[in-house]
Amino acid sequence: MTYRLRPLYNLGGYLAAACLTLICLLITAQIVGRIIDQIATAIGGERIGLAIPGLSDISGFLLVGASFLGLAYTFVHGGHIRVTLLVGRLPPALRVWVEVFCLSIALALALYLAWYLYWLLDDSIAFNETSYGLVSIPLWIPQSAMLSGVVLFCLVLIESLVQTLIAAVRAPHAFTIDDSGHE
Repeated sequence: MTYRLRPLYNLGGYLAAACLTLICLLITAQIVGRIIDQIATAIGGERIGLAIPGLSDISGFLLVGASFLGLAYTFVHGGHIRVTLLVGRLPPALRVWVEVFCLSIALALALYLAWYLYWLLDDSIAFNETSYGLVSIPLWIPQSAMLSGVVLFCLVLIESLVQTLIAAVRAPHAFTIDDSGHE
């Protein structure tokens, strides 16, 4: 399947990878700080106290960003779990309509999620909500990543649904599992 917005989906994937890389760097810095403290106390010195305040909160927010921003990228590359045991055995003319049905349900659920994430983000901005951890982080930041990821996912589902509908109308007997967007 050809995705016209593939560069946008790739951007989401790269941002998700950046979030995971930041988690790794922050945790590594925390570990190195603890090792330096242990070495300092072992040689008779005092603890330096190298610590990243709110590391668990920040890592959690970055994980949320990675999870949601990577949705569309993962879908384009066939990384989502699909149960094709039954669908793969259906005749192509029926299989294409089952794919249309499944993509329609997925799109409806993703749009529903995007709608409520938008209102959650709007409330967080309106009430200036922040996290409860050691570091006060405005909640609109991770919620923006969530909404952006779900909107990208909606776009890829719309593209897949339109292309699958075209295949269902033009040549339903030639539909294969690969036509459903999984390379």
